[in-house]
Amino acid sequence: MKKPDKRETVNLFFSAFLILAFIVCAHFFTQFTANLDVTLANVINIAIYVVFGLLVFYATRVGDGKPVKRFSVITLLILVLPSLYILIASVAKFMPLNNIFAAQNGAVSVITALAAVALGYGLPYTFISGFELAPENAPEEQPEVLEGGVEADVLSGDDAVEENGEKAVEEAAEEPAEEAVEEAAEEPAENS
Repeated sequence: MKKPDKRETVNLFFSAFLILAFIVCAHFFTQFTANLDVTLANVINIAIYVVFGLLVFYATRVGDGKPVKRFSVITLLILVLPSLYILIASVAKFMPLNNIFAAQNGAVSVITALAAVALGYGLPYTFISGFELAPENAPEEQPEVLEGGVEADVLSGDDAVEENGEKAVEEAAEEPAEEAVEEAAEEPAENS
């Protein structure tokens, strides 16, 4: 494991400071929402926890290289959608399980707060995963572009597909004929 350089140490320090500063600010926001309508206070508190989850994601994803972009269906199904359902059910009184997710005194329940943090962490994690390191000596390469396939068939139209199909049938018919000619030529040579 390599020793972190000065820039990485500074990034980690600022990430930790950012999270601590946000926790202090979130405390003051939650005190402010105590005097508001219960539903509006819940929505504001949920938004605070979602932003906290985003900050935790970006604070833990410090690294070198370019971000690796991808789409994770599993993270979306297991983390993001259930968290989103818990948040909606905690605010909407007509949803099933509202009595479990909603807090009795108008504050955000523990499960709702955790779901909000999970949503804030899971949304960017669904689309971005870590960092990709390029070799130090390697020049930047352009990605290899593949030609042909389904895209070429769609772009060229149905006529080209039919022509390609006819060529394949003709080639398949020619192969057995050529093999028979070669076998016939080999038989007299073997008999002599």
